[in-house]
Amino acid sequence: MTGFAASAALALVGTLAFGAAPAATARTAPDPLARYHHQHLTWKSCLLGPGDDVGKDLQKAGARCADVTVPLDYDAPGGRTITVAVSRIRATDTAHRVGALLLNSGGPGGQTLGDPPWVRAAMKDTGKRYDVIGIDPRFVGRSTPLDCHWPTGSQFRSPGHDRAGFDRSTAFAARLARDCRRYEGDVLPFVTTRNTARDMDVVRAALGERRISYLGYSYGSYLGEVYATMFPGRTDRVVLDGVIDPARYNPRLLRGAEPANRHALRDFAAWAAARHPVYGLGRTRDAVLAVVDRIRAAAERAPLRVGGYRVDESVAPLVVFNGLSQDDDAAYADLARGLRDLRDAAAGRAVSPDPWLADMLGFLLTGSQSSYGSAQTSVLCGDVGAPRDPETYWRDVRRARVEDPLFGPVTNDIGPCAFWDPPREHPTVVRDDLPALLVNATGDPRTPYGGARAVRRDWPGSRLVTLRGADQHAVFGVYGSDCVDATVEAYFATGRLPAADVTCAASAH
Repeated sequence: MTGFAASAALALVGTLAFGAAPAATARTAPDPLARYHHQHLTWKSCLLGPGDDVGKDLQKAGARCADVTVPLDYDAPGGRTITVAVSRIRATDTAHRVGALLLNSGGPGGQTLGDPPWVRAAMKDTGKRYDVIGIDPRFVGRSTPLDCHWPTGSQFRSPGHDRAGFDRSTAFAARLARDCRRYEGDVLPFVTTRNTARDMDVVRAALGERRISYLGYSYGSYLGEVYATMFPGRTDRVVLDGVIDPARYNPRLLRGAEPANRHALRDFAAWAAARHPVYGLGRTRDAVLAVVDRIRAAAERAPLRVGGYRVDESVAPLVVFNGLSQDDDAAYADLARGLRDLRDAAAGRAVSPDPWLADMLGFLLTGSQSSYGSAQTSVLCGDVGAPRDPETYWRDVRRARVEDPLFGPVTNDIGPCAFWDPPREHPTVVRDDLPALLVNATGDPRTPYGGARAVRRDWPGSRLVTLRGADQHAVFGVYGSDCVDATVEAYFATGRLPAADVTCAASAH
C-alpha cells in the first residue's frame, strides 16, 4: 500500500442548507440525494497561501478547486454533512472531449487533489481531451479532516524478536484504537471505501457527467473495483495500476507480500554493492544484506540513536520496508544513505540523519502526520473486520519469523483493527467482470503481481499490462516505461483495450 504524507486539513463542515431539489413526478421516485447531485460548485483558486506548493503546481497547470458537499451518513442524507475537496484541469481539446477522469493515488489516506498536473502530462496529448479531476477522499487532506492525535503517522510496527516485544506492540495498537474512539468516534463508522465510492458518484453527478473514467493506483484499484460494482454503467475507461485482489482485501493486506519484499531487498543490495565506493555498504549483495541484518540485530539489543530519534526493534524494519516501494536510482540512493546512517548508529557513532531518513523517522516517531495514519487505519478497519484475539497474530508472527525475520513480523503483526468496533456494512462483493486495463509490475512489493493476475482471471473482459522484472509499485507515468505508458495512453485515447495482454520489459539500472 502507498505511504504518502497527508497535509493539514480544513475545519469540519456542519449541516448545510441546499436549495430545493427538483420535484418528483408521479412516475419517478424521489431521489434522496438530489440536493447533493444537483449542487452548484464554486470553483476557486487552489492556492491556500505562499507556502502551498500543491496549490502552486495546480495553479500553474490551470487547475481550479471546489468543495463538494456530501452526507456523512448516506442512510441519513438529511443529516450532518462533510466536504470533499476536488481539483480540475479542464479539457482544452473540447472538439474531442471524452469526459471527466477521476483519480485516486492510493493509501488509503493518500491525497489526490494535487495529482492532475502530472497525470495530465503523463497522458501527453490525450490528456487535453479530459477534465482531469483530483479528489482528496473524505477525511483526507483538504476534505473534512480526521485526526486521532496519534504519536505516529503509521499504525504499522514490527513486534520485535520476542513475546515482550509483541506485547508492547499489542499495547501500542490498542492505544491507537482507543485514541481514535476518543477523538473521532462519532465519524469512524462512516470512514469506509463504500462511502468514498458514494462520494465519487456525488462528484460525478455534481460535475454533470453521466459516466466517468477512472485511474486508480494501489488502494485506488480497490476503490475503483468497489465503485464499478456499486454503480454499474457509470464508468467509461478504467485503469487500475498496482492491482489489489478484492478477495484478499482486509486490514492485514500486507500479509503475503514478504517474498516480493525479499526479492526487492536483494535487488537493492546488488545495486548498492555495485556502488560500494559511493555508499560503503559492501562489495557484494550478501555483504549489503549482512549490513541490514546487523542493523536489525543491533536495534533488538538496544535502540539506535539517530539524531534526536531512538530507533528500536519496532521501527528499524519499517525503515527498510518503506524504502523498497520504488525501483529506481533515486529511491535506491535514499535507502542506501539511510542504511549507512543506521549502520553507523548501530556501531555507536554519532549520526545526523540524511533528509530521507529524517523524514521517515519523523513520520514514524512523531505525530506530525497523525492525520494520514488515522485516515488510513480508519478505512481499513471500517471496511473489513480483523481477528480480535492477540494470540492469532502471535502465532502468525512466530511462523513468519522463521522464514523471514525482517519482514515477516512486520506484515503479520497485530494492529488497531483488532480493537476496533465491527464494520457498519458488509464488504463489497466485487462484480464478475469489467472491461478495465490492469497494470502491475511482477516484483511489486506492495500490491504483489498475483493480485493483478487474480483480477484478470475474474474479469475476462479486462486486459493486463505486465512490467516484467521491476520491483516497482505504481507504473503508469511513474516508472518511465515507454511500453506501459503508450499502452495506457492509447486506451485512454481510443477506449479500446489491447487485443491481448501486454508484457513490457523493465529498464536497466
